[in-house]
Amino acid sequence: MNVRTGFIFLTFLTVTLTTAIYFIWEPIKWSLILTAPMILLGFYDLTQKRQTILRNFPVLGHLRYVLEAIRPEIMQYFVETDTQGRPINRMFRSLIYQRAKDVTDTVPFGTQMDVYRSGYEWMDHSMYAIDQTQVDPTPRVEVGSKHCTQPYSSSMLNVSAMSYGSLSKNAVLALNKGAKIGSFAQNTGEGSISPFHLESQGDLIWQIGTGYFGCRTKEGNFCPDLFVEKATLDSVKMIEIKVSQGAKPGHGGILPAAKNTPEIAAIRGVDPYIDVHSPSSHSAFSNPTELIEFISLLRERSNGKPIGFKLCIGKKYEFIDICKAMLSTGITPDFITVDGGEGGTGAAPVEFSNSLGVPLRDGLAFAYDTLVGYGLKDEIKLIASGKIFTGFHIARALALGADMVCSARAMMMAIGCIQALECNTNTCPVGVTTQNKSLMSGLDVNDKSTRVANFHRKTLKSFTELIAASGLSAPDQLRRQHINRRLGMNLIKRYDEIFPYPEKNSLL
Repeated sequence: MNVRTGFIFLTFLTVTLTTAIYFIWEPIKWSLILTAPMILLGFYDLTQKRQTILRNFPVLGHLRYVLEAIRPEIMQYFVETDTQGRPINRMFRSLIYQRAKDVTDTVPFGTQMDVYRSGYEWMDHSMYAIDQTQVDPTPRVEVGSKHCTQPYSSSMLNVSAMSYGSLSKNAVLALNKGAKIGSFAQNTGEGSISPFHLESQGDLIWQIGTGYFGCRTKEGNFCPDLFVEKATLDSVKMIEIKVSQGAKPGHGGILPAAKNTPEIAAIRGVDPYIDVHSPSSHSAFSNPTELIEFISLLRERSNGKPIGFKLCIGKKYEFIDICKAMLSTGITPDFITVDGGEGGTGAAPVEFSNSLGVPLRDGLAFAYDTLVGYGLKDEIKLIASGKIFTGFHIARALALGADMVCSARAMMMAIGCIQALECNTNTCPVGVTTQNKSLMSGLDVNDKSTRVANFHRKTLKSFTELIAASGLSAPDQLRRQHINRRLGMNLIKRYDEIFPYPEKNSLL
């Protein structure tokens, strides 16, 4: 019995017994009078739609908000911490909630960080800042190389890869409806395209992983015919081959048996109620040339839609080899998504999360520099993915060479994620990462889709305000020299000093 059902049952039992005993022992009526406010509060919690934690845990859920109201820092013990036990991104979490709820996101008392600690970063503003109205508040990026016949005009901020199965039905619906409202795209994750990705007709980036879910044979290999069925859907705007991901590069994914329902199994093309593993690497290609040829095949079979691949940078010579294969074949992807080793919203081994894969800023700068050095950047858009929360994070990624960004963690928080760290247990209390129907039903799709759209709109607005404050009129004017980083008490360097620009074609 879940908490909501239990509350209703206990309420009914309490009222019935109290009423029956009243005729025998009149003083019992005072117990009903004392419990009535709690009963009314519980039924209000069940019917309201803004707070998932209260819908799933009526009355009891208020304890979280009481603790937070009395001493906000108490909540740090219920969230993700680093190796020293310090709360991670607490300020960003509050900012995301505020923007998603469309409430004031300004803060008093100045900078919320220690500006003299090593690692603090900031942008240079201009004495001649331009009017914010002169900067497009909804910047878009055209994705599509000369090989592409159906280019896509993408928002600068999109939903990063998260699969149905890992996410609940209601979470997927909320994200896609939010993407439709805000005119941005949702990456399906490697779990394929579900009916819930299509219901609201929001734009999709279909991700194909090593398990080829949704386009696989019974043996688990790539099936071109099944690929065509989904690739030609109107909602699918871009297709991304997942080579590796920041959370666990080189590891492959897993869908626990508890989450692998018959419905999800049918969508993925696997048997239900078993652990579903994604292999560590692809079977459709095993070297750079085969990867490039696979990209060409997918572009042809999708009738010319933008095709790209996602990876967390590892051995740098392997990325260089891919660039050489592009030159030798004359074939280029339309985009490359660079995921940081610090990214990832799903469960992963601690060693992989903490100690494998190049972090986003280093990997992004390397990818951009390599593409420029080989004269390939003009044909390829770069997408940055990995802990993108704020307008400054977008600006920093663009300064390093990205053309656009994707965010997963912030979008999860926008639909109510409280970082309970139960993503892999099927017991997510706010219904975001569970297939438990009782828990997911607490997540109201209409309310949370609005919050996703709010977060997207307000974060891009913040980004364009930063651009204007820097005296720039467009995002593509951002350069590495606009970002500063403190390396020590008496040492500050600009990003163009930390990551020097290469000469175009210098690696040819």
